Amino acid sequence: MRRAGLFAVPRVRPWSWQAFLLGLVVVGLSAVLQGICVALGAKLYFAAFLPSLFVLGLVAGAPAAAFAALLTVPLVWWAFMPPFFEFNALTSANTDSINLFCLLAVLLIGLADLCRETMSIISRGGLKRSGESAATNSQ
Repeated sequence: MRRAGLFAVPRVRPWSWQAFLLGLVVVGLSAVLQGICVALGAKLYFAAFLPSLFVLGLVAGAPAAAFAALLTVPLVWWAFMPPFFEFNALTSANTDSINLFCLLAVLLIGLADLCRETMSIISRGGLKRSGESAATNSQ
């Protein structure tokens, strides 16, 4: 049974210039959202960027999401870590925040890539059974 419209996620080819441009736009929009959160008093530097990376990984693929993650680190360091709008030596707390962001970004991008592949397999009609598998013993 095929479900119509289950995965209505628009997709962009992973290594295209449109994917990387979308990554740049997503980082910009996340920076604006993060700026609003900082203005309201939030101290979580990467809060707005993590969900955006996951959605970008679903829509544009892992390369564009990795590009956006690499672009996010210096942006957050420059714009959102005190002193604002200048590069200074990182404190250990800021270094820990960057390291945690990198770990979470790798995990989220990997999960988004798995979800993207699963959606493409399901949209093609699922996995086809090919005779006997290696796990079946015919003895």
